[in-house]
Amino acid sequence: MLKINTKITAIGRYIPEKVLANSDLEKMVDTSDEWIKSRTGIEERHIASESQASSDLGINAFQDLQNRYDINPLDIDLIIVATITPDMAFPSTSAIIQEGIGAKNAAAFDINAACSGFIYGLETGQCYISSGKYKKVLLVCPEKMSSITDYTDRNTCVLFGDAAGAVLLEPADEDDDCIVMDSMIKTDGIGKEFLYMLAGGSRNPATHETVEKRMHFIRQEGRSVYKFAVNNMSDSSLEIVTRNGLKGSDIKLLIPHQANKRIIDTVANKLKLQDEQVLVNINKYGNTTAATIPLGMVEALDNKRIKRGDYIVITAFGAGFTWGASLIKWGI
Repeated sequence: MLKINTKITAIGRYIPEKVLANSDLEKMVDTSDEWIKSRTGIEERHIASESQASSDLGINAFQDLQNRYDINPLDIDLIIVATITPDMAFPSTSAIIQEGIGAKNAAAFDINAACSGFIYGLETGQCYISSGKYKKVLLVCPEKMSSITDYTDRNTCVLFGDAAGAVLLEPADEDDDCIVMDSMIKTDGIGKEFLYMLAGGSRNPATHETVEKRMHFIRQEGRSVYKFAVNNMSDSSLEIVTRNGLKGSDIKLLIPHQANKRIIDTVANKLKLQDEQVLVNINKYGNTTAATIPLGMVEALDNKRIKRGDYIVITAFGAGFTWGASLIKWGI
């Protein structure tokens, strides 16, 4: 049976207008612009309006994709939404987006791999394409992190922003080598102790007591997360490059998850990359979890940092712990 390869054929993004700068956070918690920048590389982040949910961000990202590539939503077979900030426990955010964009012929479901959501979604979509069952798979990564951020917690409130990204996956022609070449995803459940949100699950059902204890917010033990993220993003990126017979100099651009500038620098050093080979935009958007990589793809394409035929490496690390990397020969 002939293998069906997958390629990215369209991309889009949405960034809310409201900006929350470090100087604004200085007025909210005991922190400073210098402290935030020196430890994270973040200068500002964008925050969705109170009336916007993650589905709204995702719909706007698709509309950007549609404006760029004139995609007919009726042609979409499947919608995968990767998010940790769903509109509600059920129905799925993907169902809300499916209705919102008019993709009446598409099945839809959500996945939760936290900050690794885009890479997990890409792997999942690729498998559906390879099966031959679906020909147009829309992967949407909308995150309204402000909805689960405790703005009295100085350790986490400086980190996160809101945004959404979307990509369309389709089968590649037999003679087209601009494809998703290789991917790897991994999990270590030890991460449940270090990065989590308690409320809403069956282990911690919502009660008046839990609401009063502010359990609906993200909690993180930063040092442990940092250690795991550095090691696993670095190792997975190096493995995905070397097992495909490439080296750092062959990579046009590394588009890493934007969690911390120091993590990004360590991954780049492991691959022996120059500054111009690494996309960094954490200073402008903060950590938008699953949305960071598609945001980076759109920015790289708009700024002509990537073109058809370039080798692209993406890598991410998130709660679970989850992590992974993908090697893409860019085809847009």
